[in-house]
Amino acid sequence: MGSINVSQSSILLTGGTGFIGQLLCQQLCQTGAKVTVLTRSPEKARRSLERLGASATDFAGLSRYEGFDAVINLAGATVLSRWSKRRRQTLRDSRVAFTQRLMAQLAVQRPPQVLVSGSAIGYYGDTGDVVADESCCAGEGFAADLCRDWEKQARLFSERGTRVCLLRTGVVLDQGGGALSSMLPAFKVGLGGPVASGAQWMSWIHRQDLVSMIIWLLTRDDLAGPVNAVAPKPVRNREFSQQLAEVLHRPAFFKVPKWVLKVLLGQAAQELLLSNNKVAPKVAVEGGFIYRYPELKEALKASV
Repeated sequence: MGSINVSQSSILLTGGTGFIGQLLCQQLCQTGAKVTVLTRSPEKARRSLERLGASATDFAGLSRYEGFDAVINLAGATVLSRWSKRRRQTLRDSRVAFTQRLMAQLAVQRPPQVLVSGSAIGYYGDTGDVVADESCCAGEGFAADLCRDWEKQARLFSERGTRVCLLRTGVVLDQGGGALSSMLPAFKVGLGGPVASGAQWMSWIHRQDLVSMIIWLLTRDDLAGPVNAVAPKPVRNREFSQQLAEVLHRPAFFKVPKWVLKVLLGQAAQELLLSNNKVAPKVAVEGGFIYRYPELKEALKASV
């Protein structure tokens, strides 16, 4: 199985200008890795990436490279939006079709030793009160179908001997983006609160732990397949809301009605905000991954 010494490796990163990718790119470069970010606008991204020590390319420019030791594929359009027919196609194209194109483009080069490819805990659908680990089957719904097809495409890299890790990510917490960017304005003025009943389970992870987990997976030649990128302790939405309010020293009395979310987001509201995502990081915990933020309150304190 493929394992690399990160500090001496060449790494291709997609999604490198996004919320997760920016921090990952920075930390990979700090280790001494040679990082190339695949982006649609390399000229636009080049200045900021060069400050980190990374380079940028587009698909046309990939032909100049002989190959990469590792590929980290985090590309994908924002999923929290109303899923019109056009938007559903955009979400599929930015994940499934993009991964297919990436594989075709790299087929003429030496294969990477490891691929860490994005996915999400939406793979499991609504888990109810049952804890889902990596052995569980895909659930039902558009999000689950999208994750399943995305992972299926990524697994094809293994046909050339690449070790493939499928990163099923939960709600990512940190400053400057992610889920909290839409929550904080209301909570900071005391207008925050649970979503609908607040009884639904949430599985979360701090961005720093997610980035650390990705780098950790690059080095673990004994791990392949799905990896739940979540903290060990899922919480109900009402507990999440209460802890966020406490960290901000604000009340959390205002509930967001279910009907409002459904008007704004349609089916996306039901699958992403109102369903249960109670997920366990069995592979990471049994593999010895050390969380910097295993507790929600400490993660929130570091994120606001």
